[in-house]
Parts: sequence; structure tokens; C-alpha cells
Amino acid sequence: MRRDASPGIAPASAPTPGGTPYTSSTGRLVGLDLARGLAILGMYAVHVGPEPSYAGGAVGWAMEAARGRSATLFAVLAGFSLVILTGRPEPKTGRAGRQAAGRVLIRACFLVALGYVLSAFDTDVLVILSYYGVLFVLALPLHRLGAAALGAVAAAAALVLPQVLYLLREAVDTGGWPDAVTARDPLARVTGSGGVIELFVTGAYPLPSWLPFILAGMAVAKLDLRRPRAVTGVGLAGGALAVIGYGGSWLALHLVPGALEGVRAASNTGTASPGWWSSAVGWDPESGLPAWLLVAAPHSQTTLSVVGNTGVALVVLAVCLVATSRSAALRWVTTPVSAVGSIALTAYVGHVVAIEVLDTGDLPDSASLPAFLWFAAAAMLFALVWTRFFRRGPLEYVMHVLTLPARLIR
Repeated sequence: MRRDASPGIAPASAPTPGGTPYTSSTGRLVGLDLARGLAILGMYAVHVGPEPSYAGGAVGWAMEAARGRSATLFAVLAGFSLVILTGRPEPKTGRAGRQAAGRVLIRACFLVALGYVLSAFDTDVLVILSYYGVLFVLALPLHRLGAAALGAVAAAAALVLPQVLYLLREAVDTGGWPDAVTARDPLARVTGSGGVIELFVTGAYPLPSWLPFILAGMAVAKLDLRRPRAVTGVGLAGGALAVIGYGGSWLALHLVPGALEGVRAASNTGTASPGWWSSAVGWDPESGLPAWLLVAAPHSQTTLSVVGNTGVALVVLAVCLVATSRSAALRWVTTPVSAVGSIALTAYVGHVVAIEVLDTGDLPDSASLPAFLWFAAAAMLFALVWTRFFRRGPLEYVMHVLTLPARLIR
């Protein structure tokens, strides 16, 4: 399956005497850029890298690990970014708060529009930007909640919304009402897409099952990550969630009578046993087979998938924060990846455009690994050079300029 992704904020810089071990002299969390850069490179692996079954071995495992989980990491970091935009550690209030909300809404509109433009290209990339923009709008009213409250809301959303999505997809598959809604949907007419129904139900990143990722990232952003104990807590919580999600799915598939048979019948690949973690089980199940709710595979849109993938994202974020705070040498070595993460929107859009222009979607498997390495090397080289001279990436500058009118809000 091809397709995953999402944007960033500003360039990273190595900590200086003016900053803390976790932050640069400008107050940026260096590990956040590193995590975002890893998500970008993981997305490249999904979109232009080899199929896991072809690559095999450690490379195949890495390609499989990137599937779905790169997009999840982006979504969690998007929630973190939302809190940064609206005020961290304390939310902005009064006029400053209204202006921050205005900037978020302008960014959301820009991302929605940009996402539909990229979706019109003749590539296999399932562009996430439009979903990402709408998720910003849905999560914005919750930005004043504290870490505990946001964590509770995220947990409730992860438990409830995937089941709601399953029922909605069942209703879509068994009734003709979605066509009637789409025919009257102005978004569908303007974009030539499935419009609102696609965003909320039938798309690759349906909002009900992706909202928990945003909320989890917002909850983490509310913590004081300058404290090592807080970062350690994030990592431990992530590990526990990964075990609950993937381990719970493995147990359910092997202990619940008829589970494997039900998943095999629902799967569009005819396999079931790797459904506790692998995309080999597929991601577009047949309707009317609730056994699918027991899998935790990427893009399966189940509660166990949401829990497990959130756990992986939190572990990666915690490791990046700890690694960049403990070792100046490691910060230096990972600077190219952090640079990519600091201009993530540009890097994301650039790779979709490159896939379109170079027509890499039809490469043979033997050429996929070299293509991925070239994409990654080009992105890191460009990011290093650009951030050496500019504070924001090219598209980040565009988005910044578009949000300037928010200063007029009274």
C-alpha cells in the first residue's frame, strides 16, 4: 500500500548555552524536529521504498514498521504543534488567544486546499493534509484543557470513535444515502472528491479514528518536557500502550473463537495471522465482519490499532527527546534528519511533486530501495542548506504570510 503523512514549524538548531538540554536557544524542542524528520523519512519509505515482502530481512521489517506508524507519528506531532501555536505551557488568552485561534484556522484552510491540490496529482500517495487541516479545526476547542483532561478525552475517543466509524462504514456499504449526500456536498463538487463523507468515513485517514492521535499529542505538549521524569513517563506510557494495542490484538486473534477465520474473510489479502501488527492483512475490509475490530494493523482504524500506534509514536518522541538532550555528538549526527523535520511541510509536498514529475510510482521493486535512499538524501541535503540561511522552509514561509491577517483580530 502506498500512502501516509504531514507538516512542521521552523528550523531546528543544536542546543546552545542559552537553551536547556531539551531545547535550542530559541526555545524549540530539538527532539520534536528529530521525531518529525523520522516521520518524514518513514513516509518516503512507504511511498517510494520497496514492498516489505520483497525486501525481506531487516530492510523489509523497517519498511513494514514505517507503514501507518509514520502517519500516526505525524498526527501525534500535529497535536503537539497545535498546542505550540495556541500557547505552551499556558494557553494564550484574550486578544492573543483569539489571534492564535485565527492563525490555526487559516493554517487549517491552507492545508485543506493544499491537500486537495496534491490529491489531484496522478500519484499513489494518499495525501493526509486535508484531513490534517480538518483535525486542527476539530481539536482547537479543546486546546485550553490540561494534560490529564486531554489524555482522558483521547482515551475515550480511542475507545469509542473507531466503533462509531465501523458502524458508519457499515451504513455506507449497505445504503445509498452517501451518494445523495455527496451529490449535494459543495466540497465534493469543488474538489472532485468524496467530500465530507470521504473525510469522516470512507477516506484513508477518517477523522473519527485519527482524532485520538491529535488529542494524545496535545496532552503530551501540556507536560513540562524539560523535566527528565516527564519525558521518561511519556516513553513508559507509550510502551504500555504499544503492548496493550499490539499484544491485545495478538491475544484476541489467537484466543477468541473464530477470530482468525473472521479476519481472513474480511481481509482483502486473504491473510489474518499478521493482523496484530502488519499491513499484510490489508486495510479495506469486507463489511459485515466485526472480527476485523480485533486487528491492530496500520490503517485498520480499530481501537487496538489506535492504541498501539499511539504507543509507538510516544516511544519515538520520548527517545528523540532523551537522545538529543544527552549527547551533543548524537545531536550533530542527527542534524540532517532534524533539519528535514523543521521544514516538514515543504519536505512532504516536495516529495509528492517529485513522485509526480519523476513518475516513480511504477518503479520495479529492484529500484525502489535506491529511489528511497535518493529521496532521503536529497531531502536532507536541501533541508541542511536551506535552514543554514532561512528560519522557515519555503512553504512554511507561505503559510506564515497567510496567517498574518490574524493580527487584525480584536
